[in-house]
Amino acid sequence: MPEDEQFYGKNGEPRKYDPNFKGPIHNRSCTDIICCILFGIAIVAYIGVGILAWTHGDPRKAIYPTDSRGQFCGQAGTPLGNKSNLFYFNIMKCASPMVLLEFQCPTTQMCVQSCPDRFLTLVNAYANTKDFDYYKNYCKEGVTQSMGVPKILQLGLCPAMLIPSKPFTRRCFPALGLKDGKVTVGNNTQFDDGSGNMRDAKDLVDGVKNATLVIEARQTIMKIFEDFTHSWYWIILGLVIAMVISLLFIFLMRFLAGIMVWIIIALVIAVIGYGIFHCYMEYAALKGQAGANVTIQELGFQTDFTVYLQIRQTWLAFMIILAITEVIIILLLIFLRKRILIAIALIKEASKAIRYMMFSLIYPLVTFLLLAIVIAYWAVTAVFLSTSNEAIYKIFNTSACEYSRQNCDPANYSTSSMKTQCPDSQCLFAFYGGETVYHKYLIGLQFYNVFLLFWCANFVIGLGQMTLAGAFASYYWAFSKPKDIPKSPVFSSMGRALRYHTGSLAFGSLILAIVQVIRVLLEYLDHKLKGAQNKFAKFLLCCLKCCFWCLEKCIKFLNRNAYIMIAIYGKNFCTSAKDAFLLLLRNVVRVVVVDKVTDFLLFLGKLLVVGLVGVFAFFFFSGRVQAFQNTAPNLHYYWVPILTVVIGSYLIAHGFFSVYSMCVDTLFLCFCEDLERNDGSAARPYYMTPSLREILWKDKTESLSSQQQLDEDTQLKQEPQEDTA
Repeated sequence: MPEDEQFYGKNGEPRKYDPNFKGPIHNRSCTDIICCILFGIAIVAYIGVGILAWTHGDPRKAIYPTDSRGQFCGQAGTPLGNKSNLFYFNIMKCASPMVLLEFQCPTTQMCVQSCPDRFLTLVNAYANTKDFDYYKNYCKEGVTQSMGVPKILQLGLCPAMLIPSKPFTRRCFPALGLKDGKVTVGNNTQFDDGSGNMRDAKDLVDGVKNATLVIEARQTIMKIFEDFTHSWYWIILGLVIAMVISLLFIFLMRFLAGIMVWIIIALVIAVIGYGIFHCYMEYAALKGQAGANVTIQELGFQTDFTVYLQIRQTWLAFMIILAITEVIIILLLIFLRKRILIAIALIKEASKAIRYMMFSLIYPLVTFLLLAIVIAYWAVTAVFLSTSNEAIYKIFNTSACEYSRQNCDPANYSTSSMKTQCPDSQCLFAFYGGETVYHKYLIGLQFYNVFLLFWCANFVIGLGQMTLAGAFASYYWAFSKPKDIPKSPVFSSMGRALRYHTGSLAFGSLILAIVQVIRVLLEYLDHKLKGAQNKFAKFLLCCLKCCFWCLEKCIKFLNRNAYIMIAIYGKNFCTSAKDAFLLLLRNVVRVVVVDKVTDFLLFLGKLLVVGLVGVFAFFFFSGRVQAFQNTAPNLHYYWVPILTVVIGSYLIAHGFFSVYSMCVDTLFLCFCEDLERNDGSAARPYYMTPSLREILWKDKTESLSSQQQLDEDTQLKQEPQEDTA
């Protein structure tokens, strides 16, 4: 058996020598036309859904709160223009389970200029003219002091009491205080419950406690939002620093690829080592402090996450996680030290390719812009779809009523027979809905909106991968570099991808979008079944989630390599996916030990950018450095901007380093093709550079020697042993 057949295996036919092959084929035809037409129809329908949503939708419903009559609070040019906050007559009714079904508190709501700032009952306010004038700001029109408290409450013109509140998203929520761990509402001890009975304020506290967790969560969200408003410019500065560091690394790798890789490795180990040291110092500093030995389990869930940083167990957990990460990285570097040299050679070759096509470094910005357009269109359409319903009014009552929760018309409800039979009932705004054909299929339109989001986003990402693959492949297959490299390789590759292979891109992104939508549905089912007791259903759902997660990763890997083959040969998606899979299977050893080691080194580069920016953000926003204490903004939770900067830095670093990753993957596949097509002779010379050929050919020789040794050992074992007796 020939050496090459032993090395490559029997997984498909190796490429044959073709003297006319000079890189990405220019004389190509359109591929996957049916899927291209289907994608075009889907886009036209998507635009139609957007127009339909924009015609019926009203985004004011998502911005402005509405009172019990469906009028917007605080909208300029209306009678309620100076009343921007929504006030609830009885906030305790918002804790009713009916809210989850009807999305509206079953109590009167009205627009007010400001939320109440004191605890006051109607009985106490009625006895004082000044207090009653203040109280009337939170009552319906037509209330006079001559009416009497029972009459006012009977007609539902005023709330029974006012609670100190603060506005959140233009809605008044109780500003509950904590004293000795108990909820307090003020100095008053009694109030009228609306029926003439005096009750203890403790009853009010017990009722409000049911909504305390919800209110605390909302207050936490409000504090987080305030932190963003106070630190957004510093967050942007941190992201700009991350972009500058990423560009600096990419620029230096053009000239010092080998040195930069080793510097990145050393700095990653140093940054993680410092993280371990810092966690140990925080752990040691908390020794002996009151409450520091409380465990995370005993502490439970707290909305203020900074509390967890005041216990020793948190820093111990951080230290253990970082130590394990450090050990894993060091062990990988020790065992893969030879393969790292090969990976560095690939990165050097990628640096040479990028040197001749600098626009490839800017291309991630094009992908980001297109993704931003896709996401923005989806978000706007989703908002308009969710606000394209009509105002629905329902009957809310306190006593038994046969018309309870039925639709009503607020214009003539006071003179209707339903009001006569249920005198204490009210016709209040409930929610936005509708009974037309359009309103019945709103959920389907929202699902279509989400599905097209995944499809279009995957299409944009695939377009970027195919564009870069075609550009880098034209570099590899240029025999005399840089003379044979075509002009504007990135633009030429993008033009070929859009002109000939829109259908193939749509096909690959459609398969991936279907799997991603199924994963979203599984997550939705998992959320719905959290309270279920069926263990088998939970186990089955968990297995399905795991399987589809693995399937998504496999499809992403296959799509990426299929796009590379399409960019080179111009074949359809299925044929290219098959060719890429068999080529990788024939070189499976190299895929694992060379290509993936390169991905690991590039991941360390991303990790270094995130680590450097994250450490700087931690010292700045936490105020640990004296020089930053007067400059840093005053925040409720300093981890909010830190986490935002860390996530944003990783996305930015991933965008720039993904160019190198795509270049390495393309050069790797081209290298495998080059070995199959050519033999290095004068008639069939290799297209790889001498440096790349030297180090990768050693890898092939070592693999062949190992395979030959294994075959010889196997043959010796199978030969019959000579009888020495």
